[in-house]
Amino acid sequence: MSHTADHVTSDPRRWKALVFLSLAQLMVVLDATIVNIALPSAQQALGISEANKQWVITAYALAFGGLLLFGGRVSDLWGRKRTFVLGLSGFALASALGGAATGEALLLGARAAQGVFGALLAPAALSLLAVLFTDANERAKAFGIYGAIAGGGGAVGLLLGGVLTEYLNWRWTFFVNIPFAIIAALGAHFVIREPRGGRNHSPLDLPGVVLSTLGLVALVYGFTRAETNGWSDGSTIGLFIGSGVLLLAFVLVESKVKAPLLPLRVIAHRTRGGIYLSLGLAIIGMFGVFLFMTYYLQVVQGYSAIRTGFAFLPMVLGFVVGSTQIGARLATRLPARMIMAPGFAVTGVGLLLLTQLDVDSSYWALSGPGLALAGIGMGAAFMPALSLATYGVEVQDAGVASAMVNTSQQVGGAIGTALLNTVAASATTAYLAGHSAVAGNGKLLHAQGLVHGYARATWWAVGVEVLAALIAVTFVNVGRPGSTTVASGPGGVEDDAVVPAVVH
Repeated sequence: MSHTADHVTSDPRRWKALVFLSLAQLMVVLDATIVNIALPSAQQALGISEANKQWVITAYALAFGGLLLFGGRVSDLWGRKRTFVLGLSGFALASALGGAATGEALLLGARAAQGVFGALLAPAALSLLAVLFTDANERAKAFGIYGAIAGGGGAVGLLLGGVLTEYLNWRWTFFVNIPFAIIAALGAHFVIREPRGGRNHSPLDLPGVVLSTLGLVALVYGFTRAETNGWSDGSTIGLFIGSGVLLLAFVLVESKVKAPLLPLRVIAHRTRGGIYLSLGLAIIGMFGVFLFMTYYLQVVQGYSAIRTGFAFLPMVLGFVVGSTQIGARLATRLPARMIMAPGFAVTGVGLLLLTQLDVDSSYWALSGPGLALAGIGMGAAFMPALSLATYGVEVQDAGVASAMVNTSQQVGGAIGTALLNTVAASATTAYLAGHSAVAGNGKLLHAQGLVHGYARATWWAVGVEVLAALIAVTFVNVGRPGSTTVASGPGGVEDDAVVPAVVH
């Protein structure tokens, strides 16, 4: 290993750096769900129409998902630490504007700005983690902690959103980001030392930026439109066709230009490609859990916002246990696919329990254990997945490789929300139509129809988790980190990385 890698490994401040990187990651991930709980209050306070309320969520998702590749390459070109601090500063400012919003336009603009700056800081944080921890054992521990936060942050957002909305008001779901961002930015400025020689000095691929951003925005928005307007709607179909054309053009451009935004070697590698695909699929199922369990607990079982948030605690604790106690401990002993595939399978078992829910099911008999198993399985799988997202890439490509794993999660989340919600709605409609003639209690029938729809969609989520497990065991082809086994790159060429490190 080079002098640079040795220097980084011996840096005593790398564990302090992990604290600030994890804090920033928590802020970004929980912001994707914290506003969901507060949305009804914000809608009423600002007079947001029923038709426009979805844009409070969609504006963030579109900006974040569409600009991740650009953000990853910016961090490679401009410096990861600098990009990270800029992203945090902008995120704090956007959060302040959102919390102080006096109207619909300012709130939506603030959410879009949060997405833009989140797209800068998220890949910068993951790539900094990848270049700061190069020792196999330390890397496993660091990614275990980071993975627990990355995976459990969404559930934490539901809990925190419920607490803030119930005891303060909806504006604090924005203001809470400001101390997170300030502490993380100051910590990064004073603690993190980025390795020398890690910059990519190639010119920015502007055609690639435009095509990838428009293509990803069209894809994410297409799934959002499918959720609200249906899959056969003309605008939905048009968005999917447009996205396909733009992304195909992006691939063609990237194969021709000298300094591509996304070097195709980053995604063509069997292991990395398997990581991106399996993780994106697994997120589809997890977003279904967030969506359906939130509605099931609040609408069907009558939980308050704060009680619903606490109901997700088994999943949060499961993520922590799975990532730090299972994934991190096994990472240096087993091949990654032997952790990821069983992890996704255990997640599937947890979701399988949730398909058995009824209107009056006991939380402790089904919901709690199902959420805990889903958290444990996903936490265990997340750790090696995040660690291997930058497997074998040159340090100059670490940012864009990190952006790809974030992109796969964002696209997976958009697909999961739209696809599974559509399946659930269709199943509920069919159930109500088939049982209306014998209905006695209309309110009970409606609740039964909702639960039937949630169960049907969760069955789909179980199938997706099984598919993710199969892809992981088939494509993630590397030995255990720290062993002498190396992965085979494209064309059978062996990678020069013995461990999934980005510093050579």
